[in-house]
Amino acid sequence: MSEVLLQQRHGAVLQLTLNRPHKKNAIDNALWIALREAFTAAAEDDSVRCVVLHGAGDNFSAGVDLSSFTDAGEGEHPFESAARAVADFDKPFIAAVHGVAVGGGATVLFHADMVYAGESLRLRLPFAALALPPEWASSYMLQANIGAQRAAELFYSAEWIDAGRARELNLVLEVVPEAELLERALARAQIVARWPLNGLREIKRCLRLPHRAAIDAAFAAEQAAMARQAGSAENIEAVMAIMEKREPRFD
Repeated sequence: MSEVLLQQRHGAVLQLTLNRPHKKNAIDNALWIALREAFTAAAEDDSVRCVVLHGAGDNFSAGVDLSSFTDAGEGEHPFESAARAVADFDKPFIAAVHGVAVGGGATVLFHADMVYAGESLRLRLPFAALALPPEWASSYMLQANIGAQRAAELFYSAEWIDAGRARELNLVLEVVPEAELLERALARAQIVARWPLNGLREIKRCLRLPHRAAIDAAFAAEQAAMARQAGSAENIEAVMAIMEKREPRFD
């Protein structure tokens, strides 16, 4: 059992909890791998009918732990296979999100069937500020969910979005008091999990099928764009400016 991703069963509902609260649940290599294995196992386990993803402590996730890219070694970074495991998950997936949800901690939500938010939610898509493309196929998923112009506004501005704005944009289904967040998501999951597994799978398949080719294309485009931009002069300047707490200089 992974220490960075806690698992708890509630009958046919599997609760997954990102468990690096001291790092705002930033996702390192161990957590990428744990997420991939958990979603893959849940897809194969017929006793699981719904997954709920939550974050330990005061935050959902601050996104990628940058240190994970310094020790990734050769070959594909585990982020790629983890993202695909979530995107390809063929059962209902509910997220309960609070505190910060940044970068990958935000874009993973676009693959959830339902997202419940606590009042403390602060969500950000920081890719423009990092001179990087988006990921998790979010370049397609966000505009499919909220429309092209609103998606462009969020990506290009890299602004913080509070819970009320997230609800207004339909990024989340409902905003609830913090103390009720996980209970609300689990209660909805139990309602979903009452129904036959194969019926739920077929509903999920039908909901996702019209988007499948576009999701695959977005994954490929984003991966290629990341190869071009990661480590570029723009990206290095953006990261250095953050570390040095100054405004970046993009000349």
